[in-house]
Amino acid sequence: MAEWFADFKADFILNFIEDNRWKSLLKGLGVTLEVTFFALIIGVLIGVVVAMIRSSFDKNKSTMRKGFAYYVFAILDFFCRVYLTVIRGTPVVVQLLIAYFIIFATSTNSVFVAVIAFGVNSGAYVAEIFRGGIMSIDEGQFEAGRSLGFNYVQTMIYIIIPQVIKNVLPTLVNEFIVLLKETSVGGYVALKDLTKAGDIIRGRTFSAFMPLMAVALIYLALVMFFTFLLRKLERRLRQSER
Repeated sequence: MAEWFADFKADFILNFIEDNRWKSLLKGLGVTLEVTFFALIIGVLIGVVVAMIRSSFDKNKSTMRKGFAYYVFAILDFFCRVYLTVIRGTPVVVQLLIAYFIIFATSTNSVFVAVIAFGVNSGAYVAEIFRGGIMSIDEGQFEAGRSLGFNYVQTMIYIIIPQVIKNVLPTLVNEFIVLLKETSVGGYVALKDLTKAGDIIRGRTFSAFMPLMAVALIYLALVMFFTFLLRKLERRLRQSER
């Protein structure tokens, strides 16, 4: 037992204490959270716009006159469907590589590229989350908006979207958790995130167990923390509905 503890201590010092290697994990964690946070913001912005276009066209195409507005909506809806099909039908790693080596080939800022790539990817899933939320709102809410003198867009902004956000907020938090784990592939584009930091330590110490287990435990702790917040949020939302 004493020999095992001595080996464990030596391995711990080698991987984390020497050369202050623990700071690499800390910096990597900061990069992971930064990419996840800003990617989610981009994803929510894209998702809301796409969801509004798709749900609006689905709800109104049967009653709209086939004029200029109809064809504009039809074209926008087509592009939204293509976007959703392509993004949801291809691996996020491939999208990340395309963004880094093709679209932003002249950029050396891997954090920026990762934020854009993960944000665009997240937007496709957030769009479906919001679209489901919009379609679940009772039609009477739209009629209430019209009775107040709002046009369709104003009704969506002032009446529908606030209700949708409240309904889908727990699902959005869950999307944040999924996105947090997905960013672990950022090392493919030289992103020095948490996973890459663990891999760099492994490459320098030739010890795989300690740094990779540390990375896994940090991710697990983050997921457990955000899951805890999600449960508290769901309880509070249920209480506010009573």
